[in-house]
Amino acid sequence: MRVFVTGATGFIGEAIVRELIAAGHQVLGLVRSDTSAAALARLGGEAHRGELTDPGSLTAGARACDGVIHTAFIHDFSAYAAACETDRRAVEVLAGALEGSGKPFVSTSGTALLAPGRIGKEEDTPAPGSVAGLRAAAEAIVLGAARRGVRSSVVRLPPSVHGPGDHGFVPALIDIARRTGLSAFVSDGANRWPAVHRLDAARLFRLALENAPPGTCLHGVAEEGVTLRALAEGIGKGLGVPVRALGADEARTHFDWLASFVTIDNPTSSTRTRDALGWRPQGPDLLTDLRENGYFS
Repeated sequence: MRVFVTGATGFIGEAIVRELIAAGHQVLGLVRSDTSAAALARLGGEAHRGELTDPGSLTAGARACDGVIHTAFIHDFSAYAAACETDRRAVEVLAGALEGSGKPFVSTSGTALLAPGRIGKEEDTPAPGSVAGLRAAAEAIVLGAARRGVRSSVVRLPPSVHGPGDHGFVPALIDIARRTGLSAFVSDGANRWPAVHRLDAARLFRLALENAPPGTCLHGVAEEGVTLRALAEGIGKGLGVPVRALGADEARTHFDWLASFVTIDNPTSSTRTRDALGWRPQGPDLLTDLRENGYFS
């Protein structure tokens, strides 16, 4: 299968490209620069010039391939609403390009848009007002495309997709702890983040491309929930800095843009995903990865 991949040279996208090529697929990757094109070529993929804000390039890439995996997202949390709107428009274009084709379209969403404080399941719908809830509109478009002749599915990823090269929330917490000399959590730190190793996430995207029924929501979750206290303690040990609980006001100053995320209680199940696609995570858990794989170098 020839697959159009957005975000093909990103942290997760690169792993997906490797996974696809190893399984015998061909990759056409969306790139914006010569540097990205060269990086994709080294992986064995073919470059397609364009960007998320260019409907023409998205349409052409999707129609030139047998399926689409969409992982690109503008990770600017100071302008999160704008990034989500760009994603919504891109998803709308990609779904439109595939309408009536029966081709697979696998898009990316997040577990953090689910209701907090209880185990989130694949059949759960986004919670109104959730921190990540602005991505719900894009998710709805993808799942709705199943009614328009697209074999569409969504992979919800957890707040921590970890592994070598990680530049997500956990490295941001490490940077804050290194800069302030304090690894912190909020209140009792009992709130939980689910997690997955990026190679396990990449394998799930491939399985969804190959086999997910239309309108399927999947959870790329290996660990249902790691407490923020345990994560803070792991960071504190790795950096050799103290670990302390913060109140709400202190946390807003300490964590800055991350403040709303470090209080999320987002335990999430992937039981239905594993049963449906035979997905079995094999990578190290988050705290092992944190301790053993270069997060503090």
